[in-house]
Amino acid sequence: MKNKLFQTKNMYRVIAILVVVAATSASCKKYNSLGFTPGTGAPSITSVHTLSKTDTTVRYDTILTYTASGAVVKTIKASSGKVNAFDSVTTAGYLGNYYVIMGANLGSATTVSFNGVPAYLNRAWMTDNSIIVQIPTNAPATGPKATDSLTVVTLNGKAYYKFAIVPPPPTANSYSDYNFWLGSRITLTGVGFAGVTSVGLTGSTANVTIVSKSDTVLVLQFPSASIKRGNLVFNYTSVGSTLSITAPQELVDLDNAYNIFAFGNNQNGWSNNSWTSPSGPIAGPTHSYGQTQSYVTTFPNGSWQMEGWGGSTSNVTYFSGFKYYTFWILGGVQNEVLTISSDQLATPWQQPTGSGIFTITVPAGVWTYFKIPIGSGSGQINFLSAGALGALANNRLSFFIPGPNGVNETFYVDEVAFVQ
Repeated sequence: MKNKLFQTKNMYRVIAILVVVAATSASCKKYNSLGFTPGTGAPSITSVHTLSKTDTTVRYDTILTYTASGAVVKTIKASSGKVNAFDSVTTAGYLGNYYVIMGANLGSATTVSFNGVPAYLNRAWMTDNSIIVQIPTNAPATGPKATDSLTVVTLNGKAYYKFAIVPPPPTANSYSDYNFWLGSRITLTGVGFAGVTSVGLTGSTANVTIVSKSDTVLVLQFPSASIKRGNLVFNYTSVGSTLSITAPQELVDLDNAYNIFAFGNNQNGWSNNSWTSPSGPIAGPTHSYGQTQSYVTTFPNGSWQMEGWGGSTSNVTYFSGFKYYTFWILGGVQNEVLTISSDQLATPWQQPTGSGIFTITVPAGVWTYFKIPIGSGSGQINFLSAGALGALANNRLSFFIPGPNGVNETFYVDEVAFVQ
Protein backbone atom coordinates (compact mmCIF):
# COMPACT_ATOMS: atom_id res chain seq x y z
CA MET A 1 0.00 0.00 0.00
CA LYS A 2 2.88 2.39 0.82
CA ASN A 3 4.42 1.74 -2.59
CA LYS A 4 1.09 2.52 -4.32
CA LEU A 5 0.69 5.75 -2.33
CA PHE A 6 4.27 6.70 -3.16
CA GLN A 7 3.67 6.09 -6.88
CA THR A 8 0.42 8.10 -6.73
CA LYS A 9 2.16 11.04 -5.07
CA ASN A 10 4.90 10.94 -7.70
CA MET A 11 2.30 10.88 -10.47
CA TYR A 12 0.55 13.98 -9.11
CA ARG A 13 3.88 15.77 -8.74
CA VAL A 14 4.64 15.05 -12.39
CA ILE A 15 1.17 16.22 -13.46
CA ALA A 16 1.47 19.40 -11.38
CA ILE A 17 4.87 20.25 -12.89
CA LEU A 18 3.64 19.76 -16.45
CA VAL A 19 0.45 21.76 -15.88
CA VAL A 20 2.46 24.66 -14.45
CA VAL A 21 4.93 24.55 -17.34
CA ALA A 22 2.14 24.38 -19.91
CA ALA A 23 0.21 27.21 -18.29
CA THR A 24 3.33 29.37 -18.05
CA SER A 25 4.15 28.83 -21.71
CA ALA A 26 0.61 29.57 -22.92
CA SER A 27 0.47 32.58 -25.22
CA CYS A 28 -2.68 34.17 -23.76
CA LYS A 29 -2.23 36.99 -21.26
CA LYS A 30 -5.79 37.38 -20.03
CA TYR A 31 -6.84 34.94 -17.30
CA ASN A 32 -10.24 33.76 -16.10
CA SER A 33 -11.33 31.18 -13.52
CA LEU A 34 -9.59 28.44 -15.51
CA GLY A 35 -6.28 30.25 -15.25
CA PHE A 36 -6.31 30.97 -18.98
CA THR A 37 -8.64 32.17 -21.72
CA PRO A 38 -9.69 29.35 -24.09
CA GLY A 39 -9.14 30.01 -27.77
CA THR A 40 -12.21 30.50 -29.93
CA GLY A 41 -10.83 28.86 -33.05
CA ALA A 42 -11.30 25.29 -34.24
CA PRO A 43 -9.33 22.85 -32.08
CA SER A 44 -6.34 20.96 -33.44
CA ILE A 45 -4.08 18.17 -32.16
CA THR A 46 -0.43 18.32 -33.13
CA SER A 47 1.04 15.47 -31.05
CA VAL A 48 0.55 13.18 -28.09
CA HIS A 49 3.26 12.79 -25.44
CA THR A 50 3.99 10.35 -22.66
CA LEU A 51 3.60 11.86 -19.20
CA SER A 52 5.82 9.64 -17.13
CA LYS A 53 7.93 6.51 -17.07
CA THR A 54 8.20 3.95 -14.30
CA ASP A 55 11.76 3.13 -13.31
CA THR A 56 11.78 -0.61 -12.59
CA THR A 57 15.39 -0.62 -11.32
CA VAL A 58 15.60 -2.06 -7.82
CA ARG A 59 17.43 0.27 -5.46
CA TYR A 60 18.46 -0.38 -1.89
CA ASP A 61 18.29 2.05 1.01
CA THR A 62 19.95 1.59 4.40
CA ILE A 63 17.61 2.56 7.23
CA LEU A 64 19.13 3.20 10.65
CA THR A 65 17.06 2.78 13.81
CA TYR A 66 18.05 2.77 17.45
CA THR A 67 17.10 0.46 20.27
CA ALA A 68 16.19 1.66 23.76
CA SER A 69 19.83 1.15 24.78
CA GLY A 70 21.09 3.25 21.88
CA ALA A 71 22.34 0.39 19.71
CA VAL A 72 22.19 1.01 15.96
CA VAL A 73 20.08 -1.38 13.89
CA LYS A 74 20.63 -1.39 10.11
CA THR A 75 17.82 -2.48 7.79
CA ILE A 76 18.21 -2.82 4.03
CA LYS A 77 15.03 -1.82 2.17
CA ALA A 78 14.55 -2.56 -1.53
CA SER A 79 12.43 -0.18 -3.59
CA SER A 80 11.41 0.00 -7.24
CA GLY A 81 8.64 1.37 -9.41
CA LYS A 82 9.53 5.04 -9.03
CA VAL A 83 7.50 7.22 -11.41
CA ASN A 84 9.48 9.94 -13.21
CA ALA A 85 8.49 12.64 -15.68
CA PHE A 86 9.16 11.40 -19.20
CA ASP A 87 8.21 13.42 -22.26
CA SER A 88 8.28 11.44 -25.50
CA VAL A 89 6.10 11.80 -28.60
CA THR A 90 4.04 8.67 -29.23
CA THR A 91 1.31 7.44 -31.56
CA ALA A 92 0.20 4.55 -29.34
CA GLY A 93 -0.71 4.26 -25.68
CA TYR A 94 -1.54 1.71 -23.00
CA LEU A 95 -4.85 1.24 -21.26
CA GLY A 96 -4.93 3.08 -17.93
CA ASN A 97 -1.84 5.21 -18.64
CA TYR A 98 -1.74 9.01 -18.70
CA TYR A 99 -0.80 11.02 -21.81
CA VAL A 100 -0.52 14.68 -22.78
CA ILE A 101 -2.47 15.85 -25.83
CA MET A 102 -0.76 18.90 -27.40
CA GLY A 103 -2.40 21.30 -29.84
CA ALA A 104 -4.29 24.58 -30.10
CA ASN A 105 -7.66 25.87 -28.92
CA LEU A 106 -8.13 22.93 -26.56
CA GLY A 107 -9.13 24.96 -23.48
CA SER A 108 -12.90 24.63 -23.95
CA ALA A 109 -12.80 20.85 -24.38
CA THR A 110 -15.95 19.09 -23.24
CA THR A 111 -15.06 15.51 -24.23
CA VAL A 112 -11.92 13.49 -24.93
CA SER A 113 -12.48 9.97 -26.22
CA PHE A 114 -10.34 7.02 -27.30
CA ASN A 115 -11.94 4.72 -29.87
CA GLY A 116 -15.32 6.18 -28.94
CA VAL A 117 -14.97 5.72 -25.17
CA PRO A 118 -14.97 9.01 -23.18
CA ALA A 119 -12.08 9.60 -20.80
CA TYR A 120 -12.36 11.38 -17.47
CA LEU A 121 -11.66 15.05 -18.09
CA ASN A 122 -10.16 17.09 -15.24
CA ARG A 123 -10.09 20.81 -16.12
CA ALA A 124 -7.30 21.38 -13.60
CA TRP A 125 -5.08 19.35 -15.94
CA MET A 126 -5.82 21.50 -19.00
CA THR A 127 -4.47 24.58 -20.73
CA ASP A 128 -5.44 25.97 -24.12
CA ASN A 129 -2.52 24.03 -25.62
CA SER A 130 -2.56 20.78 -23.64
CA ILE A 131 -4.79 18.21 -21.97
CA ILE A 132 -3.58 15.55 -19.56
CA VAL A 133 -5.84 12.51 -19.73
CA GLN A 134 -5.92 8.81 -18.87
CA ILE A 135 -6.86 6.22 -21.51
CA PRO A 136 -10.01 4.45 -20.21
CA THR A 137 -9.36 0.85 -19.23
CA ASN A 138 -12.48 -0.22 -21.17
CA ALA A 139 -11.48 1.42 -24.45
CA PRO A 140 -11.39 -1.23 -27.25
CA ALA A 141 -7.85 -2.18 -28.21
CA THR A 142 -8.74 -4.92 -30.71
CA GLY A 143 -11.59 -5.74 -33.06
CA PRO A 144 -13.73 -3.51 -35.29
CA LYS A 145 -14.17 -0.82 -32.62
CA ALA A 146 -10.41 -0.31 -32.30
CA THR A 147 -10.35 2.48 -34.90
CA ASP A 148 -7.18 4.21 -33.60
CA SER A 149 -9.25 7.33 -33.09
CA LEU A 150 -8.48 10.05 -30.54
CA THR A 151 -11.15 12.78 -30.54
CA VAL A 152 -11.29 16.07 -28.69
CA VAL A 153 -14.61 17.94 -28.73
CA THR A 154 -14.61 21.64 -27.75
CA LEU A 155 -17.21 24.40 -27.80
CA ASN A 156 -15.85 25.38 -31.22
CA GLY A 157 -15.52 22.03 -33.03
CA LYS A 158 -13.82 18.63 -33.07
CA ALA A 159 -10.23 17.54 -33.53
CA TYR A 160 -9.19 14.06 -34.65
CA TYR A 161 -5.85 12.32 -34.29
CA LYS A 162 -4.70 8.82 -35.28
CA PHE A 163 -3.69 7.19 -32.01
CA ALA A 164 -3.58 3.43 -31.42
CA ILE A 165 -4.24 1.66 -28.14
CA VAL A 166 -1.76 -1.09 -27.39
CA PRO A 167 -3.72 -4.25 -26.47
CA PRO A 168 -2.60 -6.01 -23.30
CA PRO A 169 -0.44 -9.09 -23.89
CA PRO A 170 -2.23 -12.45 -23.72
CA THR A 171 -2.70 -13.08 -20.01
CA ALA A 172 -4.55 -16.07 -18.55
CA ASN A 173 -6.14 -15.45 -15.17
CA SER A 174 -7.64 -18.95 -14.91
CA TYR A 175 -7.26 -22.38 -16.53
CA SER A 176 -9.94 -25.05 -16.75
CA ASP A 177 -7.17 -27.64 -16.25
CA TYR A 178 -3.48 -27.71 -15.45
CA ASN A 179 -2.98 -31.11 -17.11
CA PHE A 180 -3.24 -31.98 -20.79
CA TRP A 181 -2.97 -35.00 -23.09
CA LEU A 182 -3.51 -35.79 -26.74
CA GLY A 183 -6.88 -34.36 -27.81
CA SER A 184 -7.73 -32.73 -24.47
CA ARG A 185 -8.98 -29.15 -24.25
CA ILE A 186 -8.23 -26.35 -21.83
CA THR A 187 -10.20 -23.11 -21.60
CA LEU A 188 -8.31 -20.00 -20.56
CA THR A 189 -9.99 -16.84 -19.28
CA GLY A 190 -8.16 -13.55 -19.12
CA VAL A 191 -7.34 -10.68 -21.48
CA GLY A 192 -5.54 -10.08 -24.76
CA PHE A 193 -6.44 -13.31 -26.53
CA ALA A 194 -7.97 -11.70 -29.64
CA GLY A 195 -4.53 -10.97 -31.09
CA VAL A 196 -3.16 -14.50 -30.55
CA THR A 197 -2.13 -16.06 -33.87
CA SER A 198 -0.61 -19.34 -32.65
CA VAL A 199 0.21 -21.20 -29.43
CA GLY A 200 3.16 -23.45 -28.63
CA LEU A 201 4.66 -25.27 -25.65
CA THR A 202 8.08 -24.74 -24.13
CA GLY A 203 10.37 -27.69 -24.84
CA SER A 204 8.22 -28.92 -27.73
CA THR A 205 7.89 -28.18 -31.43
CA ALA A 206 4.22 -29.19 -31.44
CA ASN A 207 1.61 -26.50 -32.03
CA VAL A 208 -1.47 -26.23 -29.84
CA THR A 209 -4.70 -25.85 -31.83
CA ILE A 210 -6.81 -22.75 -31.23
CA VAL A 211 -10.40 -24.03 -31.11
CA SER A 212 -11.97 -20.61 -30.50
CA LYS A 213 -10.96 -17.22 -29.18
CA SER A 214 -12.27 -13.86 -28.06
CA ASP A 215 -10.42 -11.15 -26.22
CA THR A 216 -11.27 -12.75 -22.86
CA VAL A 217 -11.64 -16.50 -23.59
CA LEU A 218 -9.27 -18.86 -25.42
CA VAL A 219 -10.06 -22.56 -25.98
CA LEU A 220 -7.11 -24.80 -26.85
CA GLN A 221 -6.81 -28.42 -27.98
CA PHE A 222 -3.55 -30.20 -27.30
CA PRO A 223 -1.36 -32.35 -29.54
CA SER A 224 0.97 -35.18 -28.66
CA ALA A 225 4.08 -33.64 -27.08
CA SER A 226 7.29 -35.28 -25.89
CA ILE A 227 7.56 -33.27 -22.67
CA LYS A 228 6.84 -33.90 -19.00
CA ARG A 229 5.90 -30.33 -18.11
CA GLY A 230 5.74 -27.10 -20.08
CA ASN A 231 4.35 -23.59 -20.41
CA LEU A 232 2.15 -22.10 -23.10
CA VAL A 233 3.85 -19.74 -25.56
CA PHE A 234 1.54 -17.14 -27.12
CA ASN A 235 2.45 -15.61 -30.47
CA TYR A 236 0.38 -12.48 -31.08
CA THR A 237 0.16 -9.22 -32.98
CA SER A 238 0.14 -5.81 -31.34
CA VAL A 239 0.00 -2.45 -33.17
CA GLY A 240 1.57 -3.94 -36.30
CA SER A 241 4.26 -5.94 -34.48
CA THR A 242 4.54 -9.72 -34.04
CA LEU A 243 5.41 -10.61 -30.46
CA SER A 244 5.73 -13.66 -28.22
CA ILE A 245 5.14 -14.19 -24.52
CA THR A 246 5.44 -17.27 -22.29
CA ALA A 247 2.72 -17.88 -19.71
CA PRO A 248 4.03 -18.35 -16.14
CA GLN A 249 1.63 -21.24 -15.37
CA GLU A 250 3.24 -24.67 -15.81
CA LEU A 251 1.13 -27.46 -17.32
CA VAL A 252 1.60 -31.22 -16.94
CA ASP A 253 1.53 -33.63 -19.89
CA LEU A 254 -0.35 -36.69 -18.56
CA ASP A 255 0.67 -38.70 -21.64
CA ASN A 256 4.22 -38.63 -20.26
CA ALA A 257 3.41 -38.90 -16.55
CA TYR A 258 3.07 -41.99 -14.38
CA ASN A 259 -0.71 -42.20 -13.90
CA ILE A 260 -2.54 -43.82 -10.98
CA PHE A 261 -6.02 -42.85 -12.13
CA ALA A 262 -6.52 -41.02 -15.44
CA PHE A 263 -8.51 -41.21 -18.66
CA GLY A 264 -11.47 -42.66 -16.73
CA ASN A 265 -9.76 -45.72 -15.18
CA ASN A 266 -7.01 -47.03 -12.90
CA GLN A 267 -3.65 -47.13 -14.65
CA ASN A 268 -0.33 -49.02 -14.52
CA GLY A 269 -1.54 -52.00 -12.50
CA TRP A 270 -3.03 -49.99 -9.63
CA SER A 271 -6.39 -51.20 -8.31
CA ASN A 272 -8.99 -50.21 -5.76
CA ASN A 273 -7.77 -50.76 -2.21
CA SER A 274 -10.41 -48.76 -0.33
CA TRP A 275 -12.15 -49.85 2.84
CA THR A 276 -15.74 -49.22 1.81
CA SER A 277 -18.09 -49.32 -1.13
CA PRO A 278 -18.85 -47.51 -3.33
CA SER A 279 -15.28 -46.65 -4.17
CA GLY A 280 -13.07 -46.80 -7.25
CA PRO A 281 -13.93 -45.84 -10.85
CA ILE A 282 -17.53 -44.73 -11.16
CA ALA A 283 -19.73 -42.96 -13.67
CA GLY A 284 -20.32 -39.50 -12.28
CA PRO A 285 -18.62 -36.13 -11.88
CA THR A 286 -15.34 -35.98 -13.77
CA HIS A 287 -12.86 -33.19 -14.22
CA SER A 288 -11.21 -34.68 -17.30
CA TYR A 289 -12.21 -33.41 -20.72
CA GLY A 290 -13.99 -36.13 -22.71
CA GLN A 291 -14.14 -38.67 -19.86
CA THR A 292 -17.20 -40.09 -18.09
CA GLN A 293 -15.70 -41.65 -14.93
CA SER A 294 -13.87 -40.40 -11.88
CA TYR A 295 -12.61 -42.23 -8.78
CA VAL A 296 -15.11 -42.05 -5.92
CA THR A 297 -14.11 -42.22 -2.24
CA THR A 298 -16.66 -42.46 0.59
CA PHE A 299 -16.13 -41.55 4.24
CA PRO A 300 -18.95 -42.51 6.67
CA ASN A 301 -19.42 -40.17 9.59
CA GLY A 302 -17.66 -41.07 12.81
CA SER A 303 -15.21 -43.73 11.62
CA TRP A 304 -11.58 -43.84 10.54
CA GLN A 305 -11.33 -44.45 6.85
CA MET A 306 -8.72 -45.25 4.17
CA GLU A 307 -9.66 -44.80 0.50
CA GLY A 308 -7.30 -45.27 -2.40
CA TRP A 309 -5.16 -47.67 -4.39
CA GLY A 310 -2.87 -50.63 -3.96
CA GLY A 311 -0.16 -51.82 -6.33
CA SER A 312 2.32 -54.64 -6.80
CA THR A 313 5.97 -54.30 -5.78
CA SER A 314 7.11 -54.19 -9.40
CA ASN A 315 5.00 -51.09 -9.99
CA VAL A 316 6.31 -48.88 -7.21
CA THR A 317 10.10 -49.02 -7.02
CA TYR A 318 11.09 -45.86 -8.87
CA PHE A 319 9.56 -42.83 -7.22
CA SER A 320 12.87 -41.10 -6.46
CA GLY A 321 12.79 -39.77 -10.04
CA PHE A 322 9.45 -37.99 -9.66
CA LYS A 323 9.03 -34.39 -8.54
CA TYR A 324 5.26 -33.91 -8.07
CA TYR A 325 2.15 -35.76 -7.02
CA THR A 326 -0.88 -34.19 -8.72
CA PHE A 327 -4.64 -34.69 -8.72
CA TRP A 328 -8.01 -32.96 -8.90
CA ILE A 329 -10.51 -33.59 -6.10
CA LEU A 330 -14.19 -32.60 -5.83
CA GLY A 331 -15.05 -31.67 -2.24
CA GLY A 332 -18.07 -32.92 -0.36
CA VAL A 333 -20.66 -31.39 1.99
CA GLN A 334 -18.25 -29.32 4.08
CA ASN A 335 -14.59 -28.34 4.12
CA GLU A 336 -12.55 -31.34 5.24
CA VAL A 337 -8.93 -32.02 6.16
CA LEU A 338 -7.62 -35.12 4.39
CA THR A 339 -4.35 -36.91 4.94
CA ILE A 340 -2.45 -38.49 2.04
CA SER A 341 -0.65 -41.63 3.14
CA SER A 342 1.78 -43.93 1.44
CA ASP A 343 2.51 -46.05 4.48
CA GLN A 344 1.04 -49.01 6.37
CA LEU A 345 -1.67 -48.76 8.99
CA ALA A 346 -0.65 -48.87 12.61
CA THR A 347 -2.69 -50.83 15.12
CA PRO A 348 -4.72 -50.46 17.18
CA TRP A 349 -5.70 -46.94 16.08
CA GLN A 350 -5.73 -47.71 12.39
CA GLN A 351 -3.92 -44.50 11.48
CA PRO A 352 -0.96 -44.03 9.13
CA THR A 353 2.49 -43.97 10.70
CA GLY A 354 4.64 -40.84 10.55
CA SER A 355 6.39 -41.34 7.22
CA GLY A 356 4.74 -40.64 3.89
CA ILE A 357 2.03 -38.37 5.29
CA PHE A 358 0.78 -35.03 3.95
CA THR A 359 -2.30 -33.05 4.99
CA ILE A 360 -4.53 -31.05 2.63
CA THR A 361 -7.70 -29.00 3.11
CA VAL A 362 -10.41 -29.82 0.55
CA PRO A 363 -13.00 -27.05 -0.02
CA ALA A 364 -16.62 -28.20 -0.12
CA GLY A 365 -18.41 -28.69 -3.41
CA VAL A 366 -15.72 -27.53 -5.87
CA TRP A 367 -12.96 -29.14 -7.90
CA THR A 368 -9.54 -28.23 -6.49
CA TYR A 369 -6.17 -28.96 -8.08
CA PHE A 370 -3.21 -30.11 -5.99
CA LYS A 371 0.38 -30.29 -7.23
CA ILE A 372 2.46 -31.39 -4.27
CA PRO A 373 6.29 -31.48 -4.39
CA ILE A 374 7.77 -34.89 -3.53
CA GLY A 375 10.61 -34.90 -1.01
CA SER A 376 11.41 -34.79 2.67
CA GLY A 377 11.45 -31.01 3.19
CA SER A 378 8.85 -28.56 4.42
CA GLY A 379 5.77 -28.43 2.19
CA GLN A 380 6.73 -31.69 0.48
CA ILE A 381 5.14 -35.12 0.57
CA ASN A 382 7.52 -37.93 1.54
CA PHE A 383 6.97 -41.02 -0.60
CA LEU A 384 10.59 -42.10 -0.16
CA SER A 385 10.17 -43.93 3.11
CA ALA A 386 10.15 -47.68 3.87
CA GLY A 387 11.50 -50.33 1.52
CA ALA A 388 13.99 -49.91 -1.31
CA LEU A 389 15.26 -46.39 -2.06
CA GLY A 390 12.63 -44.60 -4.10
CA ALA A 391 9.89 -47.14 -3.38
CA LEU A 392 6.37 -46.12 -2.51
CA ALA A 393 6.00 -47.48 1.02
CA ASN A 394 4.03 -50.69 1.40
CA ASN A 395 2.63 -50.44 -2.14
CA ARG A 396 -0.41 -48.39 -1.20
CA LEU A 397 -1.57 -44.86 -1.83
CA SER A 398 -4.54 -43.54 0.12
CA PHE A 399 -6.60 -40.59 1.22
CA PHE A 400 -7.26 -40.85 4.93
CA ILE A 401 -9.85 -39.04 7.05
CA PRO A 402 -10.49 -39.56 10.78
CA GLY A 403 -14.27 -39.52 10.48
CA PRO A 404 -16.18 -36.52 9.04
CA ASN A 405 -17.67 -34.27 11.68
CA GLY A 406 -21.43 -34.90 11.67
CA VAL A 407 -21.87 -35.84 7.99
CA ASN A 408 -21.20 -38.62 5.53
CA GLU A 409 -18.72 -37.42 2.92
CA THR A 410 -18.11 -38.40 -0.71
CA PHE A 411 -15.18 -37.13 -2.76
CA TYR A 412 -14.41 -37.63 -6.45
CA VAL A 413 -10.78 -37.75 -7.60
CA ASP A 414 -9.42 -37.40 -11.14
CA GLU A 415 -6.14 -37.09 -13.04
CA VAL A 416 -4.05 -38.69 -10.28
CA ALA A 417 -0.42 -38.91 -11.39
CA PHE A 418 3.24 -38.74 -10.49
CA VAL A 419 5.19 -36.25 -12.59
CA GLN A 420 8.89 -36.06 -13.37
